[in-house]
Amino acid sequence: MATDPAHRKVSVERVTAGRFTARNERGGRIAIGTGGDADFTPTELLLAAIGGCTAIDVDILTSRRAEPEAFQVDVGAEKVRDAAGNHLADIEVTFRVVFPAGEGGDAARALLPDAVRRSRDRLCTVSRTIELGIPVTSRVRAG
Repeated sequence: MATDPAHRKVSVERVTAGRFTARNERGGRIAIGTGGDADFTPTELLLAAIGGCTAIDVDILTSRRAEPEAFQVDVGAEKVRDAAGNHLADIEVTFRVVFPAGEGGDAARALLPDAVRRSRDRLCTVSRTIELGIPVTSRVRAG
């Protein structure tokens, strides 16, 4: 049976108290925890997803001009507990990119601000979903 190419899915399975493993359909795994050890928390994974998504977009667009010498994306936010419940506020994405000297590097540097804008405004599925405020539906199938 063919699967819908637009559908995305991960499964999260409990390993032990406070520790889980996320798996994708291609066999990838990520350990998830509560923050008591080195495992990523769900909030950190959300920030990593924002950073990873926009980094991929920007890298694809700029590296056509020149291979970066350094490429880092920092993503930070403030965790808020208020009447709306727990959520993040003031999410900030900072690109730290160095391109080589020369014509290709100059072209990549010139494109960088537009590539970041295009990722934020149109391309990055993760940050676009957050900004659009898409509802999350939960279902329970107890056995």
